[in-house]
Amino acid sequence: MIIAIDGPAAAGKGTLAERLAARYGLRYLDTGLLYRLVGRTMAERNLDPGDAAAASEVATMIDVTRLSDQSLRGHDAGELASRVAVHPHVRAALLQFQRDFAARPGGAVLDGRDIGTAVVPHADVKIYVTATPEVRARRRTNELLAKGRTVAYATILAEIEERDERDAGRAAAPLARAADAHLLDTTDMDIETAFRAAVDIVERARAERE
Repeated sequence: MIIAIDGPAAAGKGTLAERLAARYGLRYLDTGLLYRLVGRTMAERNLDPGDAAAASEVATMIDVTRLSDQSLRGHDAGELASRVAVHPHVRAALLQFQRDFAARPGGAVLDGRDIGTAVVPHADVKIYVTATPEVRARRRTNELLAKGRTVAYATILAEIEERDERDAGRAAAPLARAADAHLLDTTDMDIETAFRAAVDIVERARAERE
């Protein structure tokens, strides 16, 4: 079984994807980490993330053993990821790795922004996880404050809205809900409620297949 989970930043898709993978014994790939690694590598080399040619070259040579680096899950890495993800050749360079991961025996859960539309459009289950920008900004603000960061809600909200616009407006594989994806709006849900809703979606999809 292949489960594709898409959605904007801070909607909760990563947490849901990881928990679904654990529940069903599937491998899990946070595809955003690939773009974060490209962005981080660009920064380490003092390269402009807006430089499409340089970003594409980096994407073809990233060290995937670094995907476990926890610093890639930080706020700054996320902003870098969004900037390099607009480049078509970067997305093309990372596409085959994602498809190969999904195609391995045993199934997988992948989360990102173009999984159900571009990476594995044949996925058995597609879920589009979203929430209002205000709720997502509050979640991200609380997360950063818990980590000891000094941040302002208004700043985070502006960044999320800017990132939404950038992700949805890019020419290559923009953020979009696949036509056959189940919508899961987590605006008024805590993580346990959202997880139960996601499991219900998967179970219904499995029952329909059987």
